[in-house]
Amino acid sequence: MISLRYDLIKEGVQDMDSLTDVKTEKGIRTRFAPSPTGFLQLGNIRTALFTYLFARKNQGVFILRIEDTDKERSKPEYEKDILETMKWLGLNWDEGPEVDGGFGPYRQSEKLDVYEKYLRQLLEENKVFYCFCPEEELEIQRQYQLSQGQPMIYSGKCRDLSPAAAQENFRQGKKAIIRLKNNQGEKTVFDDLIRGRIEFEPGLIGDFSIAKGLREPLYNFSCVIDDFDMKITHVVRGEDHVSNTPKQILLQQALGFPTPKYAHLSMILAPDRSKLSKRHGAVPVREYREEGYLAEALINFLVLLGWHPEDEREIFSLKSLLKEFSLERVQKSGAVFNQLRLDWLNGFYLRNLSLESLTEKCLPYLIKAGLIKVSAESIPAQLIPVPTEEKWREQKYEISELSLSKKVSELSLPKKVEESQEIVEFDYLTRVVGLYQQRLKKLSEIVELTDFFFKDKIVYSFELLRWKEMKDKEIKESLSVAEKTLEKVKTEDWQKQNLETVLLAAAEKTGPKVQQADFRVKDRGDRGYLLWPLRVALSGKKASASPFEITEVLGQEKTLKRIKQAKMLLEKNNKTLFSCFARSNKS
Repeated sequence: MISLRYDLIKEGVQDMDSLTDVKTEKGIRTRFAPSPTGFLQLGNIRTALFTYLFARKNQGVFILRIEDTDKERSKPEYEKDILETMKWLGLNWDEGPEVDGGFGPYRQSEKLDVYEKYLRQLLEENKVFYCFCPEEELEIQRQYQLSQGQPMIYSGKCRDLSPAAAQENFRQGKKAIIRLKNNQGEKTVFDDLIRGRIEFEPGLIGDFSIAKGLREPLYNFSCVIDDFDMKITHVVRGEDHVSNTPKQILLQQALGFPTPKYAHLSMILAPDRSKLSKRHGAVPVREYREEGYLAEALINFLVLLGWHPEDEREIFSLKSLLKEFSLERVQKSGAVFNQLRLDWLNGFYLRNLSLESLTEKCLPYLIKAGLIKVSAESIPAQLIPVPTEEKWREQKYEISELSLSKKVSELSLPKKVEESQEIVEFDYLTRVVGLYQQRLKKLSEIVELTDFFFKDKIVYSFELLRWKEMKDKEIKESLSVAEKTLEKVKTEDWQKQNLETVLLAAAEKTGPKVQQADFRVKDRGDRGYLLWPLRVALSGKKASASPFEITEVLGQEKTLKRIKQAKMLLEKNNKTLFSCFARSNKS
């Protein structure tokens, strides 16, 4: 384990201020309106991204609205996740929580008085009515309609109740919901910006519910009020909301509100074109962040789930998308989730980071894995929230809590391997990470790939040392050759190129002799006889960086120590086998 002391402060994120300094010449106002009833999923963020890009492309306003009227399921931690995820991805909003644009409140829970005002207005205008039908009765009706192949709509039983009858029901303690009187005799029609004209027959909707009470509006009602109050001109959302659109249009007509333009995005599908589930990748965005997917990669990946550029390019920054994106190139059919594509994109962005930046991003994962120990003493008290020393020790924290905004290389970093008290520098960390920059698909992989660099002793099976059909004696001889070869290398020559030269020269003389076609025997050598046992002795892994790269980074002292440990492991195994053989003969 390595110990570090450094200032641990909030992660630096791409500066998007220049992208949010927008004008509203075209008068376009859009909104992303998630409910804080769970952590944000990929589908939510794709909707936010497309809405954001549409607003920015058209010099419009991007609004974040929190639809938290579900008191039981809405949680502060979910709203926090929404805000943090949006900021992390660079999808900064022009109006919403923390940014008052004069059209708030931007949380529905803060607008109950507004909803009540409009509900009372509709009651006075006799455009809605109280429904006292018990839920059990309504369910029986729905099941009957379903069995008869009929649309599941309300029967209209309470539609014409007099105000006096309604008051009597309330006096008796009966519960009621509020329904819209749907007098629509014609089709409800709207022109979707992605799907074209969509029509709904009047008999498919009925008198639908809009509130559980004057202070408990349901989704469609509160959504219509908010869109009107916030002057929303365009609504971009998932196709699961297509069925809500005619209801919202009917409410807009009842209230005398203008109808915004709608654009419904296709669903994200699993590779087999079924509904995306957790096993296919339907996990919260925060889990992708925790795994070490970069914001840039997720943005790039999500925009290609349903949108196609005019050419064959696959790499798009958020800034370039502001020029390229258009709803005209958004597909109607479902977009298929491809994990391999996401991994490739993330690997691309990781490979294009500076080595210093990549090391800084990898560092929290090494900390969380316990490979690097962090002291809290050097953390400024004003930097809140930060994990406490106890929290680090118990490993009850998330990667996002350990991110950095100040360059680690600029900080004072006394670090040491705990077992040997060996001091290492930030340069050592960059060299370790640099060996795997071309292989990383996500930041979390750095732990398994590099853990042996941060341990005094590594544990592995002696069988892993065996190359092909090597005998134990040959393995020991191979390790001895490597040991003697590396002992002769001078400190100033301990560089990858020199190490590769001397080890390859030794490898050509190691291993079985090979008989050629003319029956002459040539000491040709199999490089694996030397290099495989050496690489395993240094890393303890079946796959790793080359032994030349590992020896250079580990240094001469550690390298020779690891070779000796491997030889001891081999001897220990042979003694165990001999002991078992002896006991077997005695019996």
